[in-house]
Amino acid sequence: MKKRNLLLISSSQVYGKGYLDHCIDEIKSFLKSETKEILFIPYAKKDRDSYAKKVKERLEKEGFTVKSVHSSSNPEKSILKAEAVFTGGGNTFLLLNELYKNNILEPLRERILEGMPYLGSSAGSNIAGLTIKTTNDMPIIYPPSFKALAVVPFQINPHYIDPLPDELQAGETREERIKEFHEWNEAPVVGLRQEAILLIKGGDAILKGGQGAKVFLRGKSPQDFLPGDKLDFLLKS
Repeated sequence: MKKRNLLLISSSQVYGKGYLDHCIDEIKSFLKSETKEILFIPYAKKDRDSYAKKVKERLEKEGFTVKSVHSSSNPEKSILKAEAVFTGGGNTFLLLNELYKNNILEPLRERILEGMPYLGSSAGSNIAGLTIKTTNDMPIIYPPSFKALAVVPFQINPHYIDPLPDELQAGETREERIKEFHEWNEAPVVGLRQEAILLIKGGDAILKGGQGAKVFLRGKSPQDFLPGDKLDFLLKS
């Protein structure tokens, strides 16, 4: 696990800013100048041509070449040859199903553990965890398993929203759903707020972006963390 090199973004777009604008500096810093080509995984959406076009246009403005795995005649070979991989957001169930269907979940996992840079946004970040059991998405399709890449030993909840005042939340909060998860599961859960980014380099994890995150450990009160805080302890869980 010492070679892990991940940038896990809660959301690709935030209010008042264009696609990837709030995190593009972090993306460029993460990939550095030696990365020229990014392999994009658009499986979280149905219209993959349009999705790939959108990502290609945005990242090529920054000097990157972008290819989409859905256009490849051999997705597994494309994963094995990739300089870096970016998995976009959408529906997490659909994304995971397609990774299984195209037989690239395990090759992708192996490449990440070898140190290949991996970028995830929303659903693409969710699948870095042990399972997709803490996604916010509707189960529009039934993947062969909920087991995900498991390149980090915890769960991720993108777009985490803090509880509203009692009179407004009507008993339905993200915090309550995560507590329900912990009634049956042990793994820590990282609730990444909308502008949050988690950078993982080997055994180091640092919270970046804006708004911070809330970490849930089974049997303990949730704890807030701010941008700049280190979350290395999660990699030892």
